[in-house]
Amino acid sequence: MTRFAEQETGVFPSVCSLDCPDQCGLLIHKDNGRIVKVEGDPSHPVTQGKICNKVRNVAERLYDPKRLQYPMKRVGKKGEGNFERITWDEAIETITSKWKTLIAEEGPESIMPYSFYGNMGMIGTEGLDRRFFHYMGSTQLEYTICSAAGSQGYGYTMGGSVGTDPEETVNAKLIVMWGINAASTNMHQVMLAEKARKNGAQIVVIDVHKNQTGRWADWFIPILPGTDAALALGLMHILFAEGMADEAFLQQYTVGAEELREQVKPYTPELVSSITGVSVEDIYKLARLYGGTHPSFIRIGNGPQHHDNGGMCIRTIACLPAVTGAWRHQGGGAIKGNGGYLEHNVRALQRPDLRKNKSARRVNMNLLGQALTELDPPVRAMYVYNSNPAVVAPDANKVRQGLEREDLFTVVHELFLTETAKYADIVLPATSSYENLDFYASYWHHYVQIQEPVMLPYGESKSNTAVFRLLAGAMGFEEPALYDSDEDLIRQSLADSGNPVLAGVTYESLVEHQFVRGQVRPLLETGFPTPSGKIELKSETMARRGYSALPTYTPLVEDGDLPFLYIPAPNHNFLNSTFSHNEKHVRLEKTPKLHMNETDASARGIATGDRIRVWNDRGSCVLTAAVGADLLPGVVLSQGLWADDPERGGDTLNALTPARVADMGGGATFFSGRVDVEKVG
Repeated sequence: MTRFAEQETGVFPSVCSLDCPDQCGLLIHKDNGRIVKVEGDPSHPVTQGKICNKVRNVAERLYDPKRLQYPMKRVGKKGEGNFERITWDEAIETITSKWKTLIAEEGPESIMPYSFYGNMGMIGTEGLDRRFFHYMGSTQLEYTICSAAGSQGYGYTMGGSVGTDPEETVNAKLIVMWGINAASTNMHQVMLAEKARKNGAQIVVIDVHKNQTGRWADWFIPILPGTDAALALGLMHILFAEGMADEAFLQQYTVGAEELREQVKPYTPELVSSITGVSVEDIYKLARLYGGTHPSFIRIGNGPQHHDNGGMCIRTIACLPAVTGAWRHQGGGAIKGNGGYLEHNVRALQRPDLRKNKSARRVNMNLLGQALTELDPPVRAMYVYNSNPAVVAPDANKVRQGLEREDLFTVVHELFLTETAKYADIVLPATSSYENLDFYASYWHHYVQIQEPVMLPYGESKSNTAVFRLLAGAMGFEEPALYDSDEDLIRQSLADSGNPVLAGVTYESLVEHQFVRGQVRPLLETGFPTPSGKIELKSETMARRGYSALPTYTPLVEDGDLPFLYIPAPNHNFLNSTFSHNEKHVRLEKTPKLHMNETDASARGIATGDRIRVWNDRGSCVLTAAVGADLLPGVVLSQGLWADDPERGGDTLNALTPARVADMGGGATFFSGRVDVEKVG
């Protein structure tokens, strides 16, 4: 369907494709076939016409002169970025000939896909690609880099990715932003909180850094990284001890309340203060504020889960609204993610039944460096799309060491010649979301949206689904499911989902209305999707899997003896490495900085604006110092994943991060590494 793409002038509906909870409705302005303006759609019930800088300036990215326009093959050394133009026929023939040889000589598990959600369109990220590699029998990728630990931890308490309706949070009287820089990563939750604030709500931010959200709050509480579970346990200690628990709610809607009451008794404010860096006075103040204010709402961010103890941390925070009965008040409760409400027919879209070798080896994407350098038998070919692992994967220098292997055949399907693409043997030009047909389901609000193409393909670029049809044909695969159209894929995803929330959400209704709200009912009416049907403060499932059945705090894994905990947080104008290659967004963000506490900086003779080296045994980066009181001593923090820049020097920021996995879900531990810092020159 190209009814909008073929119209040269007009205003056309669209949806933001970024991996962001807000998933904004957009209006695309075209003049003489070119997008000239992107604005928010004021008719969208949640995003209401407001959009971020990233999307407001996206037209410059779509028509960036550096955008890839045709297939290329490598002519220099891996990593140098020297390529020459080839045809699509030559590219597909080169790829499939290599794959056929590998399958014949070493088996299909010698080939591995690597992708994530650089584009959140459902069929472009988990459609024909998943079907193709299932049918081939390749090594399987575990999609764990973002929210795996926290989602599993939250699920043990709540049963799944379900929480408060964000539209109802305008009714809250206390909003706690816990480990989320919402001003940069969930701006419409900030808008809703502002409406609540005008009605008397107080806003508290708990984070390791006083970022834009912390500065906006009524009360900012700095905390030491990886200690959030201890703070949550300390708050529950006070809530129980001072009679602020909702005993009737606990009896009716939870299991394990009495065991939890005993579990939190050792977590006195004095002990918790010594762990977290939050004062005893502030722990009491926060507990009494939370226990005495209704409705109270917690927005749980991604930050705390990116630690060794991240899953249990989120599981523990998720218990707080049950203790106070916050769920019984409109606008109260919590959101970690709401993607569970809008779950489509994943099996119909991904078709895992096409895989014959059900026990094919699996690779955790957080351990990519190890997989490319240590796995036996080795990965001999990798197909990368919707991701830039040379920048976003942990222990990035080991990742690049693997990508440098001459015996690794790498294909990258991308919009730009990213750091990963420079290591490729074949580079394929990708369409943007604005050139594709796809559907989107928010993991925060309750709307499903459709994207019809609003511009024609740029140069010779092709979508993921188009390329996998070409690859399937050239491989000689005869399975009909590998050739379904994009429209077919959307219909199959929405049909027979078994999810009553999606009743009425069809391809036709999306084309007609652009966005359709799922029929979400309150959790107290439907029951919780846990084994017991209640909030599980004590989880027998966790016990069977070897975890503590009750919330607990475990210190971070030792990561050497360097003095600083290092947090590579997101920034305002990039999304992971997306936009880091676009000059407009780089100008907006200015320069990569390392934030330090003034006490630590003074001891090293470092002042704001100094060039400083931050390093550990995994890598070394040169950044600009930003000194102040915005984080606690012993913590340093950077913002954003910046593109490689020879003039800046040093490694990519994720060279510093550990490639361990978290306590649950195989999640990443980006925020549990240690570094040292010194002035340059």
